[in-house]
Formats: sequence, C-alpha cells, structure tokens
Amino acid sequence: MFTTNLPPRSQPQSHHLYDVAVVGAGLAGCEVAWRLARAGRDVLLVSQALDTLGNLYQPADDPQAIPQADFAPGSLFAQVRQNVAAAGGSLESWAFHRHLKAELEGTSGIHLLQSCITGLDETGDEVALSSWEGPTLRASKVVLAVGAFLKGRLLMGDTLEEAGRLSEVAYDFLADDLAAHGLYLGYDSGSAQLSSAPESAHYEVRFQVLTGGELADNGFALRRLDHTYALGRCVAGTHTYRSVLDNAASLVRLLLGEGGTASP
Repeated sequence: MFTTNLPPRSQPQSHHLYDVAVVGAGLAGCEVAWRLARAGRDVLLVSQALDTLGNLYQPADDPQAIPQADFAPGSLFAQVRQNVAAAGGSLESWAFHRHLKAELEGTSGIHLLQSCITGLDETGDEVALSSWEGPTLRASKVVLAVGAFLKGRLLMGDTLEEAGRLSEVAYDFLADDLAAHGLYLGYDSGSAQLSSAPESAHYEVRFQVLTGGELADNGFALRRLDHTYALGRCVAGTHTYRSVLDNAASLVRLLLGEGGTASP
C-alpha cells in the first residue's frame, strides 16, 4: 500500500471547513483528492455513488481497458494497477475499483461523502456547497470534476433519461446554479457517445461543458468565481486518461501554491 502515515484530519460535520471540496469522484476527482490529501490537505470528496469511485469512461467496452490504459506514472490509477497486478489480483474493472476505493478510504485526509451538490455560494474566503440531501458543506476551495453529469442526457432507443451514465442521475441543479453565476455552459464535441457492453442495448450520452472562455489563463480557475476550479470532461476539449491525470497533477500544484497550468 502507498497511503501516508498522517493522522486523520477530515471531519464529517457540516460546520467543518475543508481545505478543498472535490465534487465528482471519477478519474479527475479521485486523482486530485488523493494528491491533495497526500500533500497534507483536508479534502472532502463528494460522489453521487460511492460504489462507482474512479469509474473510467468506457471500461465495459474493452476488457483490456485497465491493463492497457495510459495512466500517468505516479498517479493513483497507475499505482493501484501496479499493486493489484503485483499481488496477482484481477484487473477487471470492478475488482480494480474495489482496490481503488480501499486506497482512497485508507488515505488520511480524505473524507468520502455520498451526496449530490446542487449549488455553490462564495462568501469571503470560503464556499458553501448546497446539497440535494439538505446539509450545507464548507470549503476554502472547490474543484468541479463532474465529468459527463452537467445536464447529462442519456438516450437509449426512444427513451431519454436525465443521467450522466446508466442509472446515475445528472447534475441539473448544479448546472443551473453555475449558469446563474453567469458561467456559460454548452454542448460541444467533448460530449460523449457511449456504447455499452455488446450484450446490452446501445446508448448515447450528451452533457454540458464549461467553455474555454470561462477559465482563467491557468486553465483551471473559473473567471466568475474566486475559489472554484474545474477540470476533466466537464471542461470543453478533447480528453484522454493521460491528459486528465496530468492536468490533475498540475491543478494540485496550483492549489498548493507551486504553480501549474492545464495542458492544451
């Protein structure tokens, strides 16, 4: 294992002020939270479903997706893959995610929360995060890593669902809140077309993204909010596993005051 030996710092109470709240626990969100916690930060990692932490874009389409994925060296995903393989474990997608979740749970400084964030309210030097479940959470900085879930729409045959992935609801309230802050979101070529496993029906997902004009020169900070950042597939552009993980490392350097800009 490669967790730190730091004592637990994260507190689950709603009044607690986290150093960083990461909204979305896919490839980008898990990587950012893990790197920040290992650097000594107190991190809240919010996911709509704790059972899908670190889910890759299309693992069901290719049984070799995890063994062959271009994970950046030194990343959480590369190290979990290496450790599982070294132990003779399965690199099948769900087995891999179980190991990844165990690593996140064992990393001091990460508090995992299953919740749906509906809005952000910046006041002074902190951000209040509203949730669909009711409790308001607080953090000094927020990272949006919500992938395909901003107004995600899943089309399967004649059925249209509000979802960013099969059986996972979309972040409509959060998308509306960002728009209310003056941020422009739109559908572009970064929206995904997904095919499920061969034995299942074909489906397609479309979702909104933050346009490049909404980001500061560093490629992460939102121009219209003072303490909020975004990366991954919720930002316009072409993304690969490698580019997302590289950008996660750059964002962490930026948040730690070490500089860092998004890859073009």
